[in-house]
Amino acid sequence: MLCDGVPDAKDQRAVNTFVTLWKDYSDSNIGEELQLCNSLIEDLDELVKEAKDPELVPKYHDALIEVQEILHAKHLFITEKLLKGASDNIDPDTRNMQTVSKHTNVTLCLWANLFKNPRLVSGLSFKLPEELAVSDIAVRILHTHYDHLSILSRLRHTPQKPIVEEIPPPGQEPEETQVGQTNQLLELPSCPHSPTSEPSIKSTSPPSSEESMIPTQTEVLRFSLSTAKDPSWPSLAQLNCLSSAGPEFEETENDSEVVNLIQYTTLGGVFYYDLLQLPPQPIRRKGYTILQLKVFPYPTERPKNEECPDDPTEAPNNKPCSPVGVCVVLPEWVIFMEMPLVARWDAEDGRWRKDGITNVSYEEAEGKISFEMESFQIFTLMHNTFANFPFQGWELRPLGQNSAVFTVKGALIEVSITIKNSQCMLWLAHSRGLSHLVGQWMSAPALQKAMLKAGIDIFVNENTHKYVSICKKNPLIEQFAYDQMALFASACAFKWSKWNDTCGEENLVLQGSEHLKIGLVPEDSWSTYFMGSQRTRQLEITENSEDFSIDHAAGSEFHSTLIHLLQDSMSPDGLALVRQSHYCFIDTVQTLLSATRPLVFS
Repeated sequence: MLCDGVPDAKDQRAVNTFVTLWKDYSDSNIGEELQLCNSLIEDLDELVKEAKDPELVPKYHDALIEVQEILHAKHLFITEKLLKGASDNIDPDTRNMQTVSKHTNVTLCLWANLFKNPRLVSGLSFKLPEELAVSDIAVRILHTHYDHLSILSRLRHTPQKPIVEEIPPPGQEPEETQVGQTNQLLELPSCPHSPTSEPSIKSTSPPSSEESMIPTQTEVLRFSLSTAKDPSWPSLAQLNCLSSAGPEFEETENDSEVVNLIQYTTLGGVFYYDLLQLPPQPIRRKGYTILQLKVFPYPTERPKNEECPDDPTEAPNNKPCSPVGVCVVLPEWVIFMEMPLVARWDAEDGRWRKDGITNVSYEEAEGKISFEMESFQIFTLMHNTFANFPFQGWELRPLGQNSAVFTVKGALIEVSITIKNSQCMLWLAHSRGLSHLVGQWMSAPALQKAMLKAGIDIFVNENTHKYVSICKKNPLIEQFAYDQMALFASACAFKWSKWNDTCGEENLVLQGSEHLKIGLVPEDSWSTYFMGSQRTRQLEITENSEDFSIDHAAGSEFHSTLIHLLQDSMSPDGLALVRQSHYCFIDTVQTLLSATRPLVFS
């Protein structure tokens, strides 16, 4: 019913038809093409993650890889079109060609070295060795807001076993070393792309069914998508072999340079950093424009352990190949709570790796990170998925009928979620650049997905307990507590208690209070509740008591559940709010509590 041109990802025939037609179709509106493909990739990605039928996973996987391959061919097509007119788009200040093309989820930054001045400085930030700064080259930095590579690594390799004691301290910066010779500096509006193979795009005179005709003012550029291979993207045959990986691709625990994709998550998309050979001026023959796009090899191919000469025609000398550098402005639509981990993509092994990245410098105040690599490669910025755990505290406070605010004090940031009926709204103290998320009403599942994409991780997954310290509890008693808290969320406040870590695995301790006014709960209004498998009671101790005791408060009684305990002490107005609570509100509160599990991860 969407009628947006994207096929149903579950319909294999419809997907195959879409891919076939889209492969041979090249419209002038590239933005619409990329948006259609991104939507289909997102749908296929979700199906691969959620598929329970083992026979469906390979089908979704093959379709996902094929669409990804075509998408990157389209990216190369855009680059080819821009480089074709490089001499017509010279920047008056630098006398080089530099352009930025932005789409919904893709930003393409392209720079062509026309003037060959190794000392020029301008906006986009990257560094070139001297031998490249005087060469006929073009640099393509493609920044995709999505990550289509990590799933390939997960399909090929089994997850790493968590080794908590080897986790480096968060925020630890690499030792600073002197940056090598810098010959070219440019500035990037938070966008980047990278190559490993050598593609060749060349038009041919006779037409064929696989080619698309792109008309210009007086001539026609002939371009074949079937031969357009992104230099940074492996072939479909290489990608398909990932799903049938045998024992030879088992995880190597001793390789500390491989990024653990359970502990670390890409944040802010993927950057493709490419060095291309600047094509000569277009040759116009009989109404056609012939243009060839090739990868510029760097470092120059040479025997292993042999030094890289300045001139490939001369004998090797003692001067090593200079590294290439880049400075990235962190995307504003994500939050890095600590120094990002820079990782490069090893296309041959299908992994993200930490080695080969040197001279990392992080400017937190300016939101920039710069580093150097041995060659032009795909790279990404990652964050520790569990950096905000364990929680330092939490509170669920009512705001009236079918309304409440859930606050989580994480290890690094504090998050507040306002709940009204079935909708949620996020609030952060520091939310620069998150206008698309903060202050926006959405459902609990949509909010959870958006928060994870922005790097705000307060939700528990099946691996969280392996990487952070927890307060072990009986899951049945824990879930029962969340259900009861959600039922009374319109009139009662609940929050963390330090005694919850002392009462044992079969019991829970939390603070609670009836609260019918808007505002904070007075400190003297909190009571301490003890929940066991058969009994619930109000304890005599408070948070300021020196020792833990299960003695019940004077004048209180034992109850079978927290619900009965609260009902005995609540006012008529409070009971009326509870009885009139809408089921959608109760379900939303329960969903957030179950997703964060504050009684265990605080």
